[in-house]
Amino acid sequence: MRIKTCFERLSLEDRKGLMPYITAGDPQVNKTADAMHAMVKSGANLIELGFPFSDPVADGPVVAAAHERALSQGVTLNDVFSIVTEFRKTDNTTPVVLMGYLNPVEIMGYQVFAEKAANAGVDGVLIVDLPAEFAGELVAELKPRQIDMIYLVTPTTTDERISKICSVASGFVYYVSVKGVTGSHKLDLEGIQARVNHIKGFTDLPVGVGFGIRDGESAAAISTVADGVIVGSLLVAELAKYAEEGEACIDQVAGHLTAMRTAMDKQ
Repeated sequence: MRIKTCFERLSLEDRKGLMPYITAGDPQVNKTADAMHAMVKSGANLIELGFPFSDPVADGPVVAAAHERALSQGVTLNDVFSIVTEFRKTDNTTPVVLMGYLNPVEIMGYQVFAEKAANAGVDGVLIVDLPAEFAGELVAELKPRQIDMIYLVTPTTTDERISKICSVASGFVYYVSVKGVTGSHKLDLEGIQARVNHIKGFTDLPVGVGFGIRDGESAAAISTVADGVIVGSLLVAELAKYAEEGEACIDQVAGHLTAMRTAMDKQ
């Protein structure tokens, strides 16, 4: 319910959601909860937390490298749940969405995964390589625990598939604004607006837009056509760049989000 409440509150305030992504455990597992709190203080409304996987095929080199760094430290799904539990000790409001790949979830088992996610305070799950047509078993475990199942829609997704996705999605719909992997740069604002409006013809859920958002200007532009602005590769790159400088890596992330939040709120 946190995701629904978040977007309802934003709508009442005539604001758009700022939705950052980082990979759990990168650059240090004991810093992830601190980074999450810093992002909220800097204007984030919802946090996407990636759980590491050895073959993140939909992610570009920046996020893929973050998965590798987290795995090299032995970060597991159980560690990710521990991070969310730590975050929830002082923040019971900000929605947290786990984003990753199916294999670790299957290994853990759908029921155990859902139970641990609920106990930790997870609000949504996005499994990149699990199509809506095959998600029923996992949804059956998540839905009774009030955890939203979120799906990706791309520029090439057919209307038939959009209809299917929107019929089973909850929380919000994640629109991938460009073709290719995460970290892509080019944004076609007119095309994105047309596509977001088209998706909204299939659902009343909020639509968040990600991929290719690099700064306050691009975040503000996307906020004029979408309900949420999703930024990931930029923040992950900053965490890696300043990893050896302690808290500086978190400060860099916070600075970028503050600039985006300020630009978005000026629209």
